[in-house]
Amino acid sequence: MEFSNKYACLIPLCPLVASCLTGFLSFLLPEAARSLRRPCAAFNTFSLATAMSVSLSLFCKQAATHSIQQYLWARIPKSDFHLKIGLLIDPLTLVMATLVTTAGISVMVYSDSYMCHDQGYARFYAYLSLSTASMLGLVFSPNLIQIYVFWELVGMRSYLLIGFWFARSSAANACQKSFVTNRIGDFGLLLGISGIYWVTGSFEISELCDRFLELNNSGIINPIFANTIALLLFSGPVAKSAQFPLHVWLPDAMEGPTPISALIHAATMVAAGISLIARIFNFISVLPTTMYAISWVGGVTTLSGATPALAQRDIKRGLAYSTMSQLGYMVPASGIGASRSALFHLITHAYSKALSFLGSGSVIHSMEKVVGYSPTRSQNMFLMGGLRKHMPITGITFLLGTLSLCGIPPLSCFWSKDQIITESWMRSPYLGLTASITAGLTAFYTSRIYLLTFEGNFRANQINYIGFDTLFPSEFIITSWGGTQPKSFTEQTHNDFVSVTDMERNKVEEARNFVTVYTSEEDPTWEKTIQTRSERNLLHPQESNFCMVLPLIILAIPTVSVGLAGVDPTQKGTGTDPLFDWLISLSSFPEINKHFENLTEILISSTPSLILSIIGLSISFEVYGRGGKLVDTKFFGILRNKNLLNTFLLSTKNWSINRGYIDYYYDIYFTRGIVATSKLVFHFDQWIIDGFINGTGTSNLFSGEGIRRGKNGRISHYLFGLIIGTISSMCCS
Repeated sequence: MEFSNKYACLIPLCPLVASCLTGFLSFLLPEAARSLRRPCAAFNTFSLATAMSVSLSLFCKQAATHSIQQYLWARIPKSDFHLKIGLLIDPLTLVMATLVTTAGISVMVYSDSYMCHDQGYARFYAYLSLSTASMLGLVFSPNLIQIYVFWELVGMRSYLLIGFWFARSSAANACQKSFVTNRIGDFGLLLGISGIYWVTGSFEISELCDRFLELNNSGIINPIFANTIALLLFSGPVAKSAQFPLHVWLPDAMEGPTPISALIHAATMVAAGISLIARIFNFISVLPTTMYAISWVGGVTTLSGATPALAQRDIKRGLAYSTMSQLGYMVPASGIGASRSALFHLITHAYSKALSFLGSGSVIHSMEKVVGYSPTRSQNMFLMGGLRKHMPITGITFLLGTLSLCGIPPLSCFWSKDQIITESWMRSPYLGLTASITAGLTAFYTSRIYLLTFEGNFRANQINYIGFDTLFPSEFIITSWGGTQPKSFTEQTHNDFVSVTDMERNKVEEARNFVTVYTSEEDPTWEKTIQTRSERNLLHPQESNFCMVLPLIILAIPTVSVGLAGVDPTQKGTGTDPLFDWLISLSSFPEINKHFENLTEILISSTPSLILSIIGLSISFEVYGRGGKLVDTKFFGILRNKNLLNTFLLSTKNWSINRGYIDYYYDIYFTRGIVATSKLVFHFDQWIIDGFINGTGTSNLFSGEGIRRGKNGRISHYLFGLIIGTISSMCCS
C-alpha cells in the first residue's frame, strides 16, 4: 500500500520532468541543447526507463494484492463542490502504464539512430517524453475532469509530433487536420462530461457510475437524455481512436517521423480512446441503444479501414489503415459487452503494430540512401522488394508482426482477434460477418506489404522494368536508370499500354516523366526481360544499426508471447467484474500450461476465422510472392477483356487510392461549405455591419462640415439669409 501511494506518481512525473527540462533547454539555450543533444536523449530515455520499472513493479504488486488504491488531494475544497485530483491505481491503469512505457522506451532507443541527423533532435525527445507523460497522466486519472485535461494534452502533443517537420506543407496540413478533427470529438466529450455531472453530481468515475446505475434503475433519468450523454462521451474516443466518420486524420498523420507513427498507432493517442471506453464501461453498459451504436460504429470502421489498405503503395499509409481497422475490432467488442476482449486486442495489437511501424522505419531509413530522401520514393513499396536478403533482422521481425496481424497462431493477435470474432457472431451475425471478412482482408493487405517489401528482387535498380500490381491493374510504377534500348523493342504508343490499364489520358504525360515505356512487337505476351546495371554500380539497402535493430528484437518477444499470457482459457471471469479478474490474471503466464487442453479447444473453434486468414495470405502470395515477377500474362488477358472482374478490381483500386472518397465528400460538403459560409459572414460584416458604422460616421462628418460652413459667425450673412427668408415667406403668402 505504501509503495503504491509513494512511488506511483513517478510514472507520469518522470517523463514530464524530462520533457520540461529538455524543452526549456532547447528554447532558452538552443546552442547548448545542440551540443548536449545526446545527453538530453539519454536523460529522457532514462526517465522513461525509470517509469517503466515502477510500472512493472506496481503491476506485480497489484497481481499479488488484488486491490484498488487511490491517492487523492482536494483541488477545489468548496462546501457545494469538491474536486479531487490524484492517482487511481487499479489493474487497467497498470496494464496501460506498462504498455505505454515499454512501447515508449523502444521508440526512444530506436529514435536515437533514426533522428540522429535531424536538427530538431533534442526537441524530438522532448515531444516523445511529453507524449508518454500525457498518456500516463490520462490512464492514472481518477475523475473525468483530470481525464479531460490530459486528453487535451494528448491531442496537443499529437499536433506537435505530426507536424514535427513543420517546414513541409504536407506535415503542416496534416497536423492541422488532426487537431481540427479531434476538436470535434473533444467538444462532444466536454458536453458529455457536463451532462453526466448534471445528472449524477460527481466527476469521480466510480462514484458517478454507481449513482447513474441507481438513478437509471429507479427510472428517474430520461432514457433519451441518458443515451445522448453516453454518445457525447463516446464522441471523444471516436475522434481520438480514428473511428468512422472522424477517422480522416489518421492516414495523414504519417507525415510525422516514423517513430512517432509507431508511438501514436501503438500505445498513446489511438489507445486513449479505447482506454476511456474501458474506464466508463460500467456506465455505458446499462444503455442498450448506446451499446448498439458503439458496436456498429466500430463495425463500419473495421471494414472501411481494411478496404483502403488493399492497394496502397506507401508502406506507412498501408499500416495506418491497418491500425484504423484493428481499432475498429476493439470498439465493437466494447459495444457488444466484450470489454475484456477489446482490451486484450489493444495490448496484442500495440506490440505487433509498434514492431511493424519500427520495421517500416528501418526500411525507409535504408531506402533513403538508395533512392533519395523523397517520401514518395523511399516509402513506395513498388521500389522495394528483396530486402530480406539485405536486411535479415528487419525482415524476420517484420514477418512476425505481419503474421500476428494476420491472425496466425500462436502469435499474439490471433488469440485476441479470435475472441472478438467469436463473440461478435454470438451477439450479431452481421457484426460477425463483418469481423470475419475483415480478418481475410487484413491477412491479404498485411502480407501484401511484407511480400512487396521483403520478397522477390530489389526493383529500384532495374532497367526498363514495369513493376505492375497484377491484382489492381492500373496501379504501376516504372523505373529506369538509363541504358540502351534493345533492338527488338520499339517505342510503342504509350497510349496502348495506358488503354490496357484503363488509366486516364491525363496521366499519360505524368507516366512519361518517369521513363519511356518499351513494348515488344515480337513478343505478344508482353513479358519483359529484367536488365540490371553492372554489379559494381548497384545500390542496395543495408541492415540498420544496433540501436534500431535492438527494439525490433525486443518488441518481437511480446508479439509472439503476450497473446498466450493474456488468453483466458476458461472464457469466463470468477468474480463480479470479469474485466478486473482477467486483468489481474495476466501475470499468471506459467499457469497457462495447465489449460493446454482448453487452448486446443479454442484453436479448434477458431478454424473458420483461421481459414479466412489463410485464404487472404494465399491470394496475396499467389499475386505478389512469385519470385518478384509481378507481370503475369494471364492478368493482361483480364485487362484486355472489359469483364466484371476487371471492373471490380479497378473500382476497388480507385476506392483504396481515394481513401473511400470520404475526404472528397468532406471537402465538398463541409470544407467548401464552411469556407463559403465564412466568406458570406465576412462580406456581411464588411458591407453591412462595418458599412452601417462607417456610413454613420461619414454622414456625421459631412453634416458637421455643412453646418460649419453655414454657421461662420458673419452678421452680414445672417442678415442676407433673414432677408431672403422674409421675402420668400411674403411671396408664398
